[in-house]
Parts: sequence; structure tokens; C-alpha cells
Amino acid sequence: MGLEDEIEEIEDEIANTPYNKSTEAHIGRLKSKLAEKKEKLENQSSSGGGTGYSVEKHGDATVALVGFPSVGKSSLLNSLTNAESETGSYEFTTLDVNPGMLNHRGANIQMLDVPGLIEGAATGKGDGQQVLAVVRNADLIIFMLSVFEIDQYERLQEELYDINIRVDQEPPRVTVRPKIKDGIKITSSADQDLDEETISDVLREHGYVNAVLNLQEKVTIDRLIDGLMKNREYIPSITCVNKVDLIDPDYKETVDEQLRERDLDPEDVTFISAEKEKGLDVLKDRIWENLGLIRVYMEKPGRGIDWEEPLVVERGTTVDEAIEKLGGEMQERFRFARVTGPSATHDQQQVGKDHVLEDEDVLKLILRR
Repeated sequence: MGLEDEIEEIEDEIANTPYNKSTEAHIGRLKSKLAEKKEKLENQSSSGGGTGYSVEKHGDATVALVGFPSVGKSSLLNSLTNAESETGSYEFTTLDVNPGMLNHRGANIQMLDVPGLIEGAATGKGDGQQVLAVVRNADLIIFMLSVFEIDQYERLQEELYDINIRVDQEPPRVTVRPKIKDGIKITSSADQDLDEETISDVLREHGYVNAVLNLQEKVTIDRLIDGLMKNREYIPSITCVNKVDLIDPDYKETVDEQLRERDLDPEDVTFISAEKEKGLDVLKDRIWENLGLIRVYMEKPGRGIDWEEPLVVERGTTVDEAIEKLGGEMQERFRFARVTGPSATHDQQQVGKDHVLEDEDVLKLILRR
């Protein structure tokens, strides 16, 4: 029996086992076995050769456009960037990953038009695993839906979940430390619904016989397993609905209700027409906000402040981290910095390397000669 058959057999058993307190430990063991076998299959696939889909990361951040065929990803990419992705109203127009560069608020944001997914992509249909592997490297996912097919949202979520992408989740606050003896010890700062037997069984399935497990949140079996696995990616997302130019205004309330049924607030969803280039400014701003980027303007000796090309870094970046991104010998030559802007208490405030920068700060580095 091959790995795919073993995975299917375990998935069938999980699906056919009623979940209750008496079956909880059994289901936990099954899900742990499933996670291990899927990881083994993933490793086999990645080392098995083939062309796959490989895109080198460029710019300040990378955004993946994810959607089923013919929702308009190529048209959106062409409208937002300098890319020339083939567009058409038939399925599978895009047969490879097409990158383009969006310049917004001084940032260069790499946009990837990922080939249209099909159901079952995570199991390998339609080169699905290679396609989804590209998404794993993104800093932000845009779920792109057709205004006529809002139900695609759940299916896209499921495909990404099956390839170990956890959308809009924080990593589980779960730590495990192997020991030499004394079995499994569990400590928790939160009340757990899972009993210790179930938790211990899950750990043993992952090869831990002697270990200390610390839980800093209330976990489900799935969250516990995610915390033990090393191949999960946690990526934020935004959702945009395309082709709004093709509906009557009265139909908008129906679309809003369909979004609410999927726990999507219509106010947080960006409605666009990629073909008519409507709603794109709002989408650009939401991409920026959800990437968590800030602009730092460098004051250069003898040349003043460079307002044209800011240093683009992540929110929460310190002066030290900004220097590291600038590169060169500045780390060794650094004496102190002067900051003017939102993070400073006054203009030209003298700060050290641990000072946290904010959007549109002006930074001047004072270096040793």
C-alpha cells in the first residue's frame, strides 16, 4: 500500500468515527498519524524532481493571488503591476506563476498570479501541490472570488489547509522539550478540554516518549498537532470580490449575505472590477496595511532627506534592524541615530539601536569615521 492509499484510509476512518469523549484519544492518534504521513509524502514530492513552480522572491514583500480558474487574477495582476499575464474567459489561461511588481507608498510588492486552483489541488490534481508550494512563501494571500461564486471561499480555504497553510492564524503557543527519562509531563496555563491521556497519545505518535509539554493556550487536537509539526505556514489574508461591474446594485445585498454566512464582514472585503480597474486604490491600501509595512526616510549626509525612495521595513522594526537591511559596514561604525517623526518625542531625538521606528519616521545615522 502506497502513502497516498494509507492517507486515504486514515482520512476515511477519521470521517467515519463519531467524535466524542470516548473516541477523542483514538481520533487524536489518527490525526497525528495522518500529519506524519502527509509530511512524508510532501518530502517525497519535493525531492522527486519535475519542473514545479518556482518564483524567486523580490521586493519588500510577496503577495499571492489565489483563486479558482477564470476569476480574473491575470487581469488584476496586469492592472496593478507591470506584468503581462495572458487573460481569457476560459479555464487555465495561466499555466505558470506570473510575477509582477506593484509599487505603492514607496514599497515594491511582488504580486504572484498563481495558476487557477482546482478542487483536490492539495492532493496533487492539476499540479496543485507545486502551485500551492508557491503560496507557502508568500507574506500575504489575496483570496480572489467571482461575485457570482462566493461559495469558492470555503473550498480555497480547505485546499490551503490541506497543504499545511494556516490562514489568518497565529502559531499555537505550544512548546515541547524532550527529556531522557520520566515519561511525558504536561503543564498548561489554560484550562484544557482535552484530557492528559489524549494529549500524551498525540505526543507519542509524534515520537515523544519522554518530554515536557507546555501549553500556553486552550488547544484542540488540530492545534496541538500544528504546534508539534514544523511544516506549517501562518499567513494573513484579505479577500476581494471581482466582476462587480456585471451585477445590478440590488444584487449587492445578496452577495453581502453570502459573505456573512462565511464569517466575512462585507466592510472588510474589497469589491473590484479588474477589467474596468475599479476599486483598485482601496485594494492597494489594504494590501499595504495587511503586510504591516512602514516607510523610513533616510537623511543622508550632505544630501538631505531622500523622500523618493524610503527604506521599507516591517512594523515594529528597530534602528538596529533597519541598519541590518541597509547593509554595509554601518553596524560596526554606528554611534547613535537621530529620529524625527511619529516615534520620536521631539525632532532630532537621539536614540540607540533598540529604538522602534514608525511609519514615515526620518532617520539619520551618526557613524564613526
